[in-house]
Amino acid sequence: MKKKILISVLLIISALLIFAPILYAISASFMSPKDIYAGKIFPSQFNFDAYKEVMDSIPLLHFLWVSFLMSFFVMVGQLVVCSLSAYAFVFIPFKGRNLIFFLFLSTMLIPWEATIIPNFLTILHLNWVNTYQGLTFPFFALPFGIFLLRQHFLTLPKELWESAQVDGCSRLKFFFKFVLPLSKSSLSALAVYGFLTTWNKYLWPLLVTNDNSVRPVQIGLKMLIAQEGSSQWNMVMAAVVMTLLPTLLLLFIGIKYIREGLTAGAVKG
Repeated sequence: MKKKILISVLLIISALLIFAPILYAISASFMSPKDIYAGKIFPSQFNFDAYKEVMDSIPLLHFLWVSFLMSFFVMVGQLVVCSLSAYAFVFIPFKGRNLIFFLFLSTMLIPWEATIIPNFLTILHLNWVNTYQGLTFPFFALPFGIFLLRQHFLTLPKELWESAQVDGCSRLKFFFKFVLPLSKSSLSALAVYGFLTTWNKYLWPLLVTNDNSVRPVQIGLKMLIAQEGSSQWNMVMAAVVMTLLPTLLLLFIGIKYIREGLTAGAVKG
């Protein structure tokens, strides 16, 4: 009993430490600049002036919409590309299948920064600067996503494919009718992961865009900090809260699917 209480106390303390910056950002968004510079933790008087001022200062809602579209397109692209690739590695026999898979998986060891220049030159030659294609296409083929789905597809019984063949089921029909419905947890985990990681991207959108009409919210936040950060930190915190809210909601909703998806392929590898 004492051990359970101790573990619960440690978990509560850890959660408070992790969420302390978010809780302070929420509190600071309702403060006046005077309260922030006074070092207060809670506002002396709650007001929503910072949220109104943010809307007047930068087109935050437009930046949020661009981030949503960018994250959504990458999420859908990763689901399509990764699921088809993983299906090929598991259910379509061909020479060198395992070697190609491990070579593809080894690209995870290459830092993203090392691929920025060739990716940027490709986008430049395709005339995809300031386009959603340029923002999203380089992230469709995700080695981690292919690995995750392949590990789950390996747990599906081979007899299922054999019986489907007897009934005259094609490979494509088997993929849509059997494999995808039986892989909802792994697909959901990949969808949540892809959306959240894309939402937080800053460097790549900064490189391939020079027009605010296609720039995501992370660049908008940087613009706000450069414009108002030295004197209006309550505005910055209000913008941060509005940016965090969609991802926190998605994380709370999808944490179950992430947990199930990451453990779904742990039985067989």
